[in-house]
Amino acid sequence: MLFKTFEEICAFIAKEEIIFCNFRFTDTSGKVQQITHNSSSISASTFKNGAMFDGSSIPGWKEIHNSDMIILPDIYSGFVDPFSLHPTLVFFCDVINPDNNQAYERDPRSTAKRAEDFLLKTGIADQAFFGPELEFFVFDAVNYKVTANNCSYSIDSHETSHNSNDKYAEPNLGHRPGTKGGYMSTPPLDSLYELRAEISITLGKVGLKSILHHHEVASGQCELAFEYSTLLQTADNVQKYKYIVHNVANNFNKTATFMPKPIYGDNGSGMHIHQSLWKDKHPLFAGDEYANLSETCLYYIGGIIKHAKALNAFTNPTTNSYKRLVPGFEAPVLLAYSSRNRSASIRIPHVHTAHEKRIEARFPDPTANPYYAFAAMLMAGLDGIRNKIDPGAASERNLYNLPKDELEKISTVSSSLRVSLDSLNEDREFLKEGGVFTDDQIDSYIELKLKEVQEFEQTPHPIEYKLYYSS
Repeated sequence: MLFKTFEEICAFIAKEEIIFCNFRFTDTSGKVQQITHNSSSISASTFKNGAMFDGSSIPGWKEIHNSDMIILPDIYSGFVDPFSLHPTLVFFCDVINPDNNQAYERDPRSTAKRAEDFLLKTGIADQAFFGPELEFFVFDAVNYKVTANNCSYSIDSHETSHNSNDKYAEPNLGHRPGTKGGYMSTPPLDSLYELRAEISITLGKVGLKSILHHHEVASGQCELAFEYSTLLQTADNVQKYKYIVHNVANNFNKTATFMPKPIYGDNGSGMHIHQSLWKDKHPLFAGDEYANLSETCLYYIGGIIKHAKALNAFTNPTTNSYKRLVPGFEAPVLLAYSSRNRSASIRIPHVHTAHEKRIEARFPDPTANPYYAFAAMLMAGLDGIRNKIDPGAASERNLYNLPKDELEKISTVSSSLRVSLDSLNEDREFLKEGGVFTDDQIDSYIELKLKEVQEFEQTPHPIEYKLYYSS
């Protein structure tokens, strides 16, 4: 936290010769939008009353005849942009509806705030901590085209084994991980070490405490971990993380993507979400039940399992998400929980102290809007606690190798984005408790995402030509 008062902001602008202030907010799909103001135009009123923008240009928000909206910068969220050529301050903003001067119900950041407020009102806990692990790919070139008569893509990473015989201007040195062979490799097999190191250092510059980084399983795949925090703060941090990953990769003349499944036949990228509840500085998930969990924690797990298909609409919000969530492969699709078992959708990590006790939801992916995803998971968990939803017995076995008759007894996550949206439409009441989500908000989200589904379903795919052209 750089600032606590507007006076501190003014002093910093003068001292560091800040030229611009970027005001950023997140749209429904999770994309960050921004408006840039000259620092000389910033006043105390900006942080009290906000600044106007056109809400009709944001998909799924306002109509053109009622488009004026307000962005209200959060004074505590300020950081210096590490990439701008000219000194620039960045603030995350809430979106305000000028009709009633209240938080706009479709604003994802405001939804996260309402979820934290509802947690307090329940009396169950006073803090919810979230710690996501976002995986991503780094490529050297990406080309794609989607027109009426052409649908194609090609990607290239110098790390992939299909480049083992390619000729380069520089010698081909031959160090490459094989398919599914990159996990925790060292240089020169790991060609992205320095890029990840730069990301890690840059995270520190914007207030994120980087914990570790390593090469992931697939060629060109990476992961960095940063310190957990409260729901809202962590959602803000995810947006910072993505911004830094994209821009550091760009500065290395490479391109990064958080698509869950950009490569056929290799591992996809997940966003494993660690979460826990606390009250009066006491960890509520530690106890004497299975794996030293509390009954409260088991009920929280029960809520997530019960509402998982509806949650998928937020935690796995793209058509590409379901190319990763395929039974029998690396992503956990079976709705079970287990201690240290990475084949279960809910894993209980091994920890040394009660203060570290938490759960890890393994099915989400990094295309999720973090404000919606974290808020929705909290609401599902709270519903589990409030209604004492039993998650059933834990699963200790490797769920990938279960016989078919046993597999059929275990529920799974959604099989497609359409199924997830249908599930959200039918199972939404738990999200509406305390006014955290609203029917209008959920309906508009479903409508927006269904447009993506329809475009995907109506576009011929190259594999269909291979399978059916000569039929």
